[in-house]
Amino acid sequence: MSPSRGCGGAWVILCAFPAWRPRMSSRLPEPSADERTHSDRLLTQLREEIAAHGAMPFSQYMERCLYAPGLGYYSAGKTKFGEAGDFITAPELGDLFARCVVNATYPVFELLGEEADFLELGGGSGAFAEAALKAFAKAGTLPRRYLILEPSADLRERQRERLSAELPGEVFARVSWLDRPPEQDWRGVLFANEVIDALPTTRFAMRAGEVYEEYVALDGEGRLMRVDRPADMLVSGAVRHVERDLETTFPDGYRSEVLPQLPYWIQAIAGSLNAGLMLFVDYGYVRREFYQPERNDGTLMAHYRHRAHSDPLYLPGLNDLTASVDFTALAEAGNGAGFGVAGYLSQAQFLIGSGLQDAFESAYEEAGDETARYRLAQEVKKLTLPDQMGERFQAMLFARNMEVLPLPAELLEADQGDRL
Repeated sequence: MSPSRGCGGAWVILCAFPAWRPRMSSRLPEPSADERTHSDRLLTQLREEIAAHGAMPFSQYMERCLYAPGLGYYSAGKTKFGEAGDFITAPELGDLFARCVVNATYPVFELLGEEADFLELGGGSGAFAEAALKAFAKAGTLPRRYLILEPSADLRERQRERLSAELPGEVFARVSWLDRPPEQDWRGVLFANEVIDALPTTRFAMRAGEVYEEYVALDGEGRLMRVDRPADMLVSGAVRHVERDLETTFPDGYRSEVLPQLPYWIQAIAGSLNAGLMLFVDYGYVRREFYQPERNDGTLMAHYRHRAHSDPLYLPGLNDLTASVDFTALAEAGNGAGFGVAGYLSQAQFLIGSGLQDAFESAYEEAGDETARYRLAQEVKKLTLPDQMGERFQAMLFARNMEVLPLPAELLEADQGDRL
């Protein structure tokens, strides 16, 4: 879903540094023979592309690792979510997260009427859609259509199987899948959980006061290596904008991430939403916290079998590669696309303000035994505690062409938009 920029193979490599593979991989689980074969196929493809066209921007490398047809992390058949995968998202913990999102957004459907739709970006395992549709049905405010924008054919099929098995036929009939954003104008709610962190990110570095961009190249033995090259105007302009906003200059050696394509991406996925609400939940920081001096190697992480490591070149195609979100940049991109920021707060504050207590009490009463009740209590802790997801994850809401802002009062009162 994100644009890739071309690479200029004629540029001179000015700085190169090896991957961190030996130190990082020693403590990671050993991949199976099939997994190694799968990774080697993608590695061969990457080598051939670099050999033919020159070093590729890291953002392009990340895009290939995540989304290359049949080989990328999100395009292949390996389980991604839950205990059997590489990480657990909020919807995988249980239904409480989805119930709170529905509590916060169903008034939008009451206000906009029967023509309003719900669009989920990246449906994951389908857990969120299942819980949300059941909650919408219980509230009596089912959207006209529940759309899932899912570029991965494999994940789309898994979602279809799950939802067709778990939802009543009349509810499942409202679900449809998209492989590109809606082109016709629509009204309703756009929701994305842990999507922006997976957008292919640009890595930059400062050298002698100039902006450089990180690329992936081949060393003399055909192994992947990371190199720095002078940044083009798009990347350099994005970094200089951050410096101006922070009223600072990044020191030499400072390395981090930036998403110069974010304004174009927001316009692409939400430009046709002419009335309604957008909700993004992800891990990240406001800009002044994102670019702290001590965070001088950025936020890029790889996730493999529930272990986080910092070598993006290790086993390409088998790792989820992510970078934290600059929520100030997200606010700027939303504003630029014609939306107003309606709220910014931690995940814990968002869930509490969206009726988490009532959702928990209702689920607790419905629980069949003490084991189920214990799981509910653990779910609340993981969603809200500061050292779990509660403070690491943030929620940002945008609105456009809404006569009133139909959000819970408790949620509006917890807004921390002034931190942006």
